[in-house]
Amino acid sequence: MTRSNTGNYRWVICALLFFATTVNYLDRAVISLLKNTLTKDFRWNDGDYANIEIAFKIAYSLGLLFAGRLIDRLGTKLGYLMATFLWSASAVLHALVNSTFGFIFVRSALGLSEAGNFPAAIKTVAEWFPKKERALATGIFNTGAGVGPIIAPLTVPFIAAAWGWRMAFVITGSVGFIWLILWLRYYEIPSRQRRVSATELAYIYSDDDVKSDDEQPLPAVAWHRLLSFRQTWAFAIGKFLTDPIWWFYLFWLPDFLQSEYKLTLKAIAVPVAVVYLISMAGSIFGGYLPKRLIESGWPVFRARKTSMLIYAFAVVPIIFAQVLGSINMWLAVLIIGFAAAAHQAWSANIFTTASDMFPKHTVGAVTGLGGMAGSVGGVFLSLIVQKDMFVHYRAIHHIEVAYYIMFFVCGSAYLLGWCIMHLLVPRMKPVQI
Repeated sequence: MTRSNTGNYRWVICALLFFATTVNYLDRAVISLLKNTLTKDFRWNDGDYANIEIAFKIAYSLGLLFAGRLIDRLGTKLGYLMATFLWSASAVLHALVNSTFGFIFVRSALGLSEAGNFPAAIKTVAEWFPKKERALATGIFNTGAGVGPIIAPLTVPFIAAAWGWRMAFVITGSVGFIWLILWLRYYEIPSRQRRVSATELAYIYSDDDVKSDDEQPLPAVAWHRLLSFRQTWAFAIGKFLTDPIWWFYLFWLPDFLQSEYKLTLKAIAVPVAVVYLISMAGSIFGGYLPKRLIESGWPVFRARKTSMLIYAFAVVPIIFAQVLGSINMWLAVLIIGFAAAAHQAWSANIFTTASDMFPKHTVGAVTGLGGMAGSVGGVFLSLIVQKDMFVHYRAIHHIEVAYYIMFFVCGSAYLLGWCIMHLLVPRMKPVQI
């Protein structure tokens, strides 16, 4: 069956996932752009900001532990709806905060609710796409993780300058409510969606080992049962080692540009946007490469693993970002952007390994466990690097040393993650539950 006669409604669903992911990352990026303004208003130091970020990550970790299982039970339509409503409301509520503790509270609420995005999105991809298209679909919707941070510096500083920082939270947070209307109007599981043709439905379920398990909800699988599989640990450890790198870009890239190159809040908009524009290309290519390899006859697992190794090597040059950035800021921006693109390519594929290896009715829970591991890794990185190294080095005016160490960590994490994943799951072996 060729792609030309299958129908394309599944890509409408992919567009909705992209929109949701964009909103998700837009909402979480706002505070990093307002850091200097909020620091003046609330007299924060870097430790206060780190505590607020850590509160978000801890809540996000806990949310991921339960979000995937909840979405497996509720289904993608209702589960995604609830998560987006709650995180949009939490984002808007930032405007009412009047203390540091208040920010810790609302960031925790945002983290808990935003945790629903990726388990719901990956489960939706597993329901709507055959295996050979899943990495591409994941890569496309995952570009929202770059688009959100692009929109943020191009809008938030100007909203804050015109109407104050509180309105920046209100306006950006309200975008999620628009998505809710579109989701209710256009989403349903494939077998119940009247806009899907019979040929497209057959194509969606074309994998020999894939059955339509979205008609009847199956019993939830216990966490200890999922943790008994090496495949779960491979996915979780890969996320644990590499997710924190994206967190670092998201929360500290604006600060790096302001600290290293003395840029103003408005002046960082273009370099930050360039980094995330480059990352979007990586996200799409990250899904395209394994798709082409699979279509040329490669086994799915080999295509996925080979692509991930290429992307792991592509991150390594970030180790030299600060050295070359001392010559020209744009060299640092381009190298960081290339590393961010490689991260997104890696991310598109590591997410897809969960749906490759596990039955669809467990994908939400497995994605949640892996996402929780990634968020816990981000918390550890914050505790070790931000609270200790950053505060210490800033105190003695060695900001450049702190960032050099972080770029070295960024450059080595993916190769380490790939090696551990390969040791745990050297050959494709789908989990039977």
